[in-house]
Amino acid sequence: MHISSSSPASQSSSSWLFGIVLGRSDKAASSKMANNSRAIDGPSSSSSSVGPVNRKKQFRGVLFKYGPKPIQVAFKTGDYKQQVIFIGGLTDGFLATEYLEPLAVALENEKWSLVQLLLSSSYSGYGTSSLKQDAAELDQLISYLINKEDSEGVVLVGHSTGCQDIVHYMRTNAACSRAVRAAILQAPVSDREYKATLPETAAMIDLASTMISEGRGSDLMPREADSESPMTAYRYHSLCAYMGDDDLFSSDLSDDQLKTRLGHMSNTPCQVIYSMADEYVPEYVDKKALVERLCRAMGGAEKVEIEWGNHSLSNRVDEAVQAIMDFVKREGPNGWDDPWN
Repeated sequence: MHISSSSPASQSSSSWLFGIVLGRSDKAASSKMANNSRAIDGPSSSSSSVGPVNRKKQFRGVLFKYGPKPIQVAFKTGDYKQQVIFIGGLTDGFLATEYLEPLAVALENEKWSLVQLLLSSSYSGYGTSSLKQDAAELDQLISYLINKEDSEGVVLVGHSTGCQDIVHYMRTNAACSRAVRAAILQAPVSDREYKATLPETAAMIDLASTMISEGRGSDLMPREADSESPMTAYRYHSLCAYMGDDDLFSSDLSDDQLKTRLGHMSNTPCQVIYSMADEYVPEYVDKKALVERLCRAMGGAEKVEIEWGNHSLSNRVDEAVQAIMDFVKREGPNGWDDPWN
């Protein structure tokens, strides 16, 4: 893996931080955050001595609002200054993958918090949202962690379409993106190549293109376009059309096209975790060749191939947690410059 020592965080001066933390409350005032956050398991829930998992599929932590929309809610286990933010894929929300529970425990042991967030695109909202909107809301969460939780840096973990969110967010070069110490892409697969295996897709792409050309990109597609979510013409085209905004990981993109879309990730330490039995990757795709090309396009990201792993790694939970924790422990916190200094 190639780790760039000249990340945006290490190159930045103190001036950018001033704009982020302007008006930041002092430690005494920070106790007021209780007004818009709720301890899930009583007053003792923030204590690290009780751990982040109460029992199977029961997490202990803090539920809080990070933005003005009703959906903008996040859940944090552990009470530490460094956070791993998990971003799920289409239809996902809280508790999206089986590996989150043991990951929360492993992070607790290393003094990191795990944050799961809800976006406007979570659950059935993805059809009327966009990568741009996801990135804006992710930036709001990181800003909240900086200003309300005194965050010293975050690591982003994306699952499935959550990987697209990370890539898009890091391209925005938003001020808070400088707090991102590393990014982990778990199951970065092509929605377009999977959708192309469905019989209705070609006709629906044509319809979406027509609607967009007529200025109706925000209008809804017919129900046949997606059974899980109301779907705008823009989002359908973004997910399903060649070189749509969501088309970042397709095997038929050239090396130059991949580099154009992913090359900016070379400024951030990255790990790609690829499931070699991912059910959403068509059989004709050479997975080993593709993950190699993706990592190369990102400037030499670390590659982790999980044999027989399915899309969510529900059948390889231990390997998923080990890969993530090895990366976090090896590269941070001492491996990166403190973004606040």
